[in-house]
Amino acid sequence: MQNVGTVIWHWIEVIAHAVLNLFFKLIGKELTQSQFDAFMQFVKFGIVGVSNTVISYVLYAVSLIGFQKAGVLPKSDYLVAQVIAFVLSVLWSFYWNNKLVFVLEEGKQRSVWKALLKTYVSYSFTGLFLNSILLILWVQVVGISEFIAPIINLLISVPLNFVINKFWAFKQK
Repeated sequence: MQNVGTVIWHWIEVIAHAVLNLFFKLIGKELTQSQFDAFMQFVKFGIVGVSNTVISYVLYAVSLIGFQKAGVLPKSDYLVAQVIAFVLSVLWSFYWNNKLVFVLEEGKQRSVWKALLKTYVSYSFTGLFLNSILLILWVQVVGISEFIAPIINLLISVPLNFVINKFWAFKQK
């Protein structure tokens, strides 16, 4: 008997294939298996990313509340909670990306420690550096709301992070 996750993933693939097929027919092209596989890999990356965002926020909130209740940190020291959330959520993301998204082909190998280090570098670049610069651009230069700007950042940072992870952090030998 199949588990619920397998059944749900099967239906996600069926629906995605139908939608992509329709889109490709509308533009007069044929959807290839490799195009579909690449799209589904990006979908998996997105699902891991959403779970990573939830995990990061939960870790941040739990760390912040825990430190405050224990009296270990001053109330305003949210940066320690942010570092803990970042370190652990990137570890979460690495685990699932390694296991589900960027799966090794038969006979291929990668250094797990090297891939983990590259993942931290990638997330540091896109999640900290790039998003900060883009927030300043959107809010202070363009005048976009500080509540909308992070959503716009996702449109840039998620695909960029996918490419960095696929072709650098999780590159197969």
